[in-house]
Amino acid sequence: MAGSGKLGFAPFAAPSKGVLIVFTDETLRLGAVTRGLLGDARDLLVRIARAERFTGKNGSSLDIVAPAGLKVSRLVAIGVGKGELKPHEVVKLGGVAMGKIPASAAEAAIVADLPGGPMKAEQAADIALGATMRGYAFDRYKTRRKEGDEPPGKAKIIVGVADVAAARRAWRRQGALAEGIIIARDLVNEPANVLYPEEFARRASALRKIGVAVEVLDGRAMRKLRMSALLGVGQGSAHDSRLVVMRWNGGKRGAVPLLFVGKGVTFDTGGISIKPAASMEDMKGDMAGAACVVGLMHALAARKAKVNAVGAIGLVENMADGKAQRPGDIVTSMSGQTIEIINTDAEGRLVLADVLHYVNKRFKPKLMIDLATLTGAIIVALGQEHAGLFANDDELAERLLEAGRETGEKVWRMPLAPEYDKLIDSKFADVKNTGGRNAGSITAAQFLQRFVGKTPWAHLDIAGTGMGSPQGDINKSWGSGWGVRLLDQLVAAHYEK
Repeated sequence: MAGSGKLGFAPFAAPSKGVLIVFTDETLRLGAVTRGLLGDARDLLVRIARAERFTGKNGSSLDIVAPAGLKVSRLVAIGVGKGELKPHEVVKLGGVAMGKIPASAAEAAIVADLPGGPMKAEQAADIALGATMRGYAFDRYKTRRKEGDEPPGKAKIIVGVADVAAARRAWRRQGALAEGIIIARDLVNEPANVLYPEEFARRASALRKIGVAVEVLDGRAMRKLRMSALLGVGQGSAHDSRLVVMRWNGGKRGAVPLLFVGKGVTFDTGGISIKPAASMEDMKGDMAGAACVVGLMHALAARKAKVNAVGAIGLVENMADGKAQRPGDIVTSMSGQTIEIINTDAEGRLVLADVLHYVNKRFKPKLMIDLATLTGAIIVALGQEHAGLFANDDELAERLLEAGRETGEKVWRMPLAPEYDKLIDSKFADVKNTGGRNAGSITAAQFLQRFVGKTPWAHLDIAGTGMGSPQGDINKSWGSGWGVRLLDQLVAAHYEK
């Protein structure tokens, strides 16, 4: 649990000191377990709630310092609203609870008890997941702190449950998921002078420790495969490009795998078509798709998912240099299709073109899903609330939409149609790498579609969700690790046996 203290499960009990966190609904109703733990302090809670006009709305909180009748230093009541809670809402409640634990607290107890009765083991694990996600902080490079800029606390946090053994079993999956999210967040947050393609590949290779087979292709190997689209993006960098293939074989031997592909541009200057200086520092996060794939592969392996899965990430640095590719250049992709470079800042689709073709041809997967911080156009269309979803398969698209509703990592389906192909027709090559401003995210997806053949495929444009992420109850980090929960849910719901 990065940046926070130890988290575990135990039978229902109030701590002898520290913080006690309980849940109530919009009628200020408490569960039987919670009423027993509070004793006479229940009346105090109700009186203060009414005085403060606390209504128990979902996600709201009431903080009582040194409550009479209890030994704890703080009593926090968190509202759950009304109606049945969805899994992602329970996760958020865990984040709210974590946010109410002061940095100075040594001990805290979260009572996994709802007005209708004790939480199920899976809900208790969701509470712990939300607390873990909220407790994350990327502060490894801070040597001084301003007043009030305290790191998350080091408190010992206990989630009180009815069945400790069941909660711990449920946590095996959610704990693995939390680890994957944290790995993805760390990768997105790292500066580009630390996390360049070779270092990214080294970190991905650490998955070998949990049973993932990892293969790293360097520039020489990719040149033999004629991956000129990918290699052209990185040729202006002092850092050699890499392609990493990760395989988790948790399903039946020989079963066709699922395939996940991530764009990994560890820094994007735009190349010769250089970006404006303002906010260029954010381009260290242009590898959020690759970070998600690494985090997902960790989660699947750590929870021993009963599925065969392959993760592939193309890792490059797009720099402006005398060796960099130019607008007007024509490259031949591994598929044999020629590409006219109109804008060197439309580089992610070039990386994905070669990776998608390579893994599709090699593994012949059941399906392919790629993730990429691909276009600013998707932010204009959807903001930061949804990722753009493009798909050539309706069933896969619907399953991703469903997984988004379950996890709160929402996607919105965008169109694909032959008419948009006209915008990327080239006078000199088979295709050009950008069609201009109009329908920018769609033409990028149309470009990628040329490299997937007839395989069921979905493209997730995560430019608005993968970096510079909105702050919320379960994320206070610039990089949220978006997509790990979404894809883990997709696999668990539809592809595990």
